[in-house]
Amino acid sequence: MESLSRYGHTILGILRIVAGLLFMQHGVQKLFGWLGGPQAELMSLLGLAGVFEMFGGLLIVLGLLTRPVAIVLAGEMLVAYFMAHLPQGFWPLQNGGELALLYLVIFLYLATAGPGRFAIDGARGKESAVVDAEPVAPTT
Repeated sequence: MESLSRYGHTILGILRIVAGLLFMQHGVQKLFGWLGGPQAELMSLLGLAGVFEMFGGLLIVLGLLTRPVAIVLAGEMLVAYFMAHLPQGFWPLQNGGELALLYLVIFLYLATAGPGRFAIDGARGKESAVVDAEPVAPTT
């Protein structure tokens, strides 16, 4: 398993890019009504969420200001979960909130781990990921 740990920064970068692209789709859906969703009023909470999701997702994809943007987006997902999902029931599978919780955890991870590879933050020397190159568990 030691050989797999050397890919940690690359996998983190791939996670960041894929999560950002998927998150952007939610923003595009809210702002423009594309991809099968209704268009939200720009000056509404859904419109604001669409702006966060589209532009925040783009910054996450680029790996630009990754940590602060990830904190903001995690906060958005927390608010979305409590406002839109929790009133529908306790369990995420029943209230439709599993995706909001998954994004919340991914963004918290990016906020703590950094952008990984393929990030503008890393290229500018402003950020480095904290994913360990060493295995977490001792090997025998």
